[in-house]
Amino acid sequence: MGSSTLILIGVVVLVAALAVAAVLVLSRGAARFRLDIGGQAPRAAGGNDTSAENTFKGRLRGLGVFSGSIIGILLARLWSMQLVSGDEYSQQADSNRTRTVTTVAPRGRILDRNGVELVGNRPSLTVTAHNDVASDDVELQLLANLLGMPKVAAKRKVTDSSQGAQSARTVSVDVTRSTVAFIQEHADTFPNVLIEQRTQRAYPQGEVACHLLGYTGTVTQDQIQASQQSGSGLTYESGDTTGQAGVEYQYEEVLQGVRGEQTVYVDANGNVTDYSTSVPPEAGSDVELTIDLTLQKAAEQALADGITRAKRADPTCNSGAAVVIDVTNGEVLAMASAPSFRPELFVGGISQDDWDALSSDDAGNPLMNRVVSGQFVAASTIKPLTTFAALDHGIANVNSGYVCNGWWTGFGQAYGKWCWKHEGHGGIDLRNGITYSCDVVFYEIAKGFYNSSTQDGMQETFRNWGLGSTTGVDLPGEAAGRVPDAEWKWNYFSNYSDADRQWQGGDYTNIAIGQGDILVTPLQMCSVYMGIANRGTVWTPHVLKGVLGRGDNGSMLEYQPRTHVTPTEDPSYMDLVHSGLEGVIYEESASLTAHFTNMSARVAGKTGTGEHGNTTPTAWFCAFAPADDPRYAVSAVIDKGGYGSTSAMYVVRDILGAIFNEPDTSTTSVSDGTR
Repeated sequence: MGSSTLILIGVVVLVAALAVAAVLVLSRGAARFRLDIGGQAPRAAGGNDTSAENTFKGRLRGLGVFSGSIIGILLARLWSMQLVSGDEYSQQADSNRTRTVTTVAPRGRILDRNGVELVGNRPSLTVTAHNDVASDDVELQLLANLLGMPKVAAKRKVTDSSQGAQSARTVSVDVTRSTVAFIQEHADTFPNVLIEQRTQRAYPQGEVACHLLGYTGTVTQDQIQASQQSGSGLTYESGDTTGQAGVEYQYEEVLQGVRGEQTVYVDANGNVTDYSTSVPPEAGSDVELTIDLTLQKAAEQALADGITRAKRADPTCNSGAAVVIDVTNGEVLAMASAPSFRPELFVGGISQDDWDALSSDDAGNPLMNRVVSGQFVAASTIKPLTTFAALDHGIANVNSGYVCNGWWTGFGQAYGKWCWKHEGHGGIDLRNGITYSCDVVFYEIAKGFYNSSTQDGMQETFRNWGLGSTTGVDLPGEAAGRVPDAEWKWNYFSNYSDADRQWQGGDYTNIAIGQGDILVTPLQMCSVYMGIANRGTVWTPHVLKGVLGRGDNGSMLEYQPRTHVTPTEDPSYMDLVHSGLEGVIYEESASLTAHFTNMSARVAGKTGTGEHGNTTPTAWFCAFAPADDPRYAVSAVIDKGGYGSTSAMYVVRDILGAIFNEPDTSTTSVSDGTR
């Protein structure tokens, strides 16, 4: 029985005693003043009886009524508390003497499409401490010295209240066994310090797929507050590990486990006196990706070799990207970005030295996933889309012909432009304009749009194929690229004169050949070539294959592919573009062709060389294979890689070699500048 109930009973008894006393007094008073007048009651002649006897009786009756009312009210309240609200008060009493302490759950693993572990967990010795350490200056200083951290930092961790008053706060993870041994051997010196066995992220494949997988880090105070306000059911406490990039971030709610709970009894001062029920932590779900580890390694090696090749011409070349997509469903089979980094650097918190190294100007921004976040001029890889635009809007037809003398003056001699082949291609049609990448063909298309009533038709086609917007890939940080038009130019160059802000014919010629202000990502261009391969269907690229159910029950929630865009082109237009792209591989250059005739599957593709003033160009190569029954789309870009045929082409060829198990055996050097 609670103390409040006992007090209430005491009050009821006291009031009842007073009431009884009043009644007794009233009874005795009436007997004392009774007069015998012979049995004849007197008759009043008028007025009120205000004698002392009657006044006293009235007061006693009032006291009796008042006391009875109080007793009734108290009895009713006692009945309510004991019978109606008894459970509620019992729960409140229990809550006053119990607390819930949570325990960390392991994160789910990340696997490749064949079940090979890409990210797992390893044991980690963790030092935790109760908040009592903060009030013991000696213990706090000794602990800080032992862990090699400033005293103020140790105190901040120990006093962090986000884990609850009775929870031990995380002070340091991955401590050495010698540190653990010292703490355990000097338990009297560290009475409020504990050693816990937890888990930390492990990367058995090293740097492989680091940009795709991302990394984890200790949750920040902002993230803790955001989780508490989100209402998603996923809340953090100080010291928790959370995904900060890549798949680790994208699928945080799946990978993050369910915290365990331990009920403890506490005294009036909050000290733990006993332990009650407990619920063990539940590990997060395993995530299975579309990535094939073997192909991923091959793509990264091919990209590294391509950069090494490009360095011969420009030693400052150190970055690039490559991606492979299954054109039948949008699955990303490999995603490589350079330079790379080691995800384990972030386990337990990255050191300042490591962060400075990753952030230096010479590092080349290794944390950027250039496949989804890198934006480059599209160069000649965009020419198939320019062809579709011309055909769609009547600027050209499948039989259109042109003459290339190497120097084009369609907007006047003062605005003349070179074709990349200065000696010219001579007479050439639209199909061969793609095959031989003749700039003059596409300058003429640009001029046609400039003089037409559908001046934005080219940009409209580009956008219909997904340029200028994100693909929707399930990875954070995707860039949208840019499809410039008259409105964009006017707003972007707001500090220029009105004349210079106007959209000009030269703007058309630039974007028609993928130069100037147009920007694309490698993933966007790979998606474009997926759509060309499929004759219109562009699937949303995705890296998630499925989520394995908790408890290792073998069940898996599989990702359901969905379309991104479905541009519609006349079949004859598709035939022309397909033929032109196959011509790039087998007709444009004998030295380039030599690297593909040693494959049993035919390939369709396009080179690209993005100009940047006086700096080394950006090298592109996009392709799909088999050309007659497409299954794979591949794109590669090397910043400062030179011509697409002399660096990026080798990346794509080596990736296709890994897919079809037909490595490139040709030693022919592509040095004729095909673009």
